[in-house]
Amino acid sequence: MDFRRINTALTIAGSDSSGGAGIQADLKTMLANGVYGMSAITALTAQNTTGVTAIMQVSPEFLGQQIDAVFTDIYPDAVKTGMVADGELIKVIAERLRFYKAANIVVDPVMIATSGARLISQEAVKVLEEELLPIATVVTPNIPEGEVLSGISISDKADMEKAAKIICDRFGCAVLLKGGHSISDADDLLYEKGGTRWFKGRRIDNPNTHGTGCTLSSAIASGLAKGFTLDQSVVRAKEYISGALSAMLDLGKGSGPLHHGFKAE
Repeated sequence: MDFRRINTALTIAGSDSSGGAGIQADLKTMLANGVYGMSAITALTAQNTTGVTAIMQVSPEFLGQQIDAVFTDIYPDAVKTGMVADGELIKVIAERLRFYKAANIVVDPVMIATSGARLISQEAVKVLEEELLPIATVVTPNIPEGEVLSGISISDKADMEKAAKIICDRFGCAVLLKGGHSISDADDLLYEKGGTRWFKGRRIDNPNTHGTGCTLSSAIASGLAKGFTLDQSVVRAKEYISGALSAMLDLGKGSGPLHHGFKAE
């Protein structure tokens, strides 16, 4: 009997009961990109395309047990972290990832919603900066999150380059600063020690963008898990996002999800 191995990735994030963001989006993205996805859930949410109505956070001990269960059996080739609102949970994630010498860590620093609402406390941001970002391979902030991490205001591409350098120098990880949030185009900037690269984005006229950030970071983690360079992984992830948006899925009464499985049609 012939057995085969598939590349693996772990998402550490919250659950979205409507399936458009969080671990559901992450697992769909990983599968669509040829990677076996696993999860450690930080919180359960009651949410849909119109908003979040309830959140139930897991305990730090239980989160640690989930991460242990994954690493001691199916060691992930890459790890993606998403929304973690509590500093104690972030500490557990960072400690366990260090303990298991995890590689290819993609941190989506979910801090500020598209509406501008702050999603995690100042204390949790501090822990994220001190514990998780220094062990990350790449962090993927949007413009408001880039402003928080860099401490400067971002209004154009020059500011993006300045902010990305500050973040990279401060935390020692690569930075993919996403321009689509409030800069006039959808171009993203990848800043690594020794160089920068702009990734041209094409604006797709689709109001259904729920889970775009989760999907992008999971697609990057999938590329890294399969052995692609960070640069290659970003290219592949952006192509995947464009395809998922271009499929023009229309579900729900609010900002609906992407079509994660468009390749299977």
